[in-house]
Amino acid sequence: MKLLIDFFPIFLFFGAFKLWGIFTATSVAIAATVLQIAYLRWRHGKIEPMQWVNLGIIVLFGGATLLAHNEAFIKWKPTALYWFMGGALLLGQILFRKNLLQWLLGSQLELPAPVWRTMNWAWAAFFGCMGALNLWVAYHFDTSIWVNFKLFGGLGLMFLFALGQAVYLSRFVKEPTGTEGPKV
Repeated sequence: MKLLIDFFPIFLFFGAFKLWGIFTATSVAIAATVLQIAYLRWRHGKIEPMQWVNLGIIVLFGGATLLAHNEAFIKWKPTALYWFMGGALLLGQILFRKNLLQWLLGSQLELPAPVWRTMNWAWAAFFGCMGALNLWVAYHFDTSIWVNFKLFGGLGLMFLFALGQAVYLSRFVKEPTGTEGPKV
């Protein structure tokens, strides 16, 4: 259910673009993100910091798109979000000596410090590359191809990268003790 809520604005943006074009889709994405935040606030009472960042970025870049009637701004939105996330991971590690991935996921995964560091660097590099790739697609192809890339290419690459991370992490994740099934 959480995954559906997280991707709600993206799916609505895609559908609205196919039906009515980029400017209506941008309005729909802004409204959907506001509704997403309102729902999460009502349902859970708390909004994660990245969700606030995403709301701010979609309102800023989406609003600029609508006010200037220029689709270039909305095309920059994924890059801004990717680079913000990658930058946060880098700055946390370099300036504050804090591994933000470990801080976020440490309660769910027990990993050696070098593995956390490798994951942190890998995700920062991935977000940097995704931001650059988004801009390359935005400026080398028409808007329809960019929208398809945003949904299918971006999510597909994210899935593949996460799958690669899972394979890498599988060597380090410890099996819980004392949870053996019945002996036959």
